[in-house]
Amino acid sequence: MHHCAQPILRRNGVETTVRPSLAFYNTFDEIDRTVAVVRKLAGQRRAA
Repeated sequence: MHHCAQPILRRNGVETTVRPSLAFYNTFDEIDRTVAVVRKLAGQRRAA
C-alpha cells in the first residue's frame, strides 16, 4: 500500500507510518491504548 505522501516519507527516511481510525463505537480504553502505542513507537523512532 502506498500513501500519497510516500515521496516525502522516503526523503525523510521514513518507511512505515501509523494511521489510526476512530469512530463513535471506539471505547475510551481503546483510544487510550492507541495513544500509548503511538507514543511508544515514537519513542523507539527517536532512539534509533
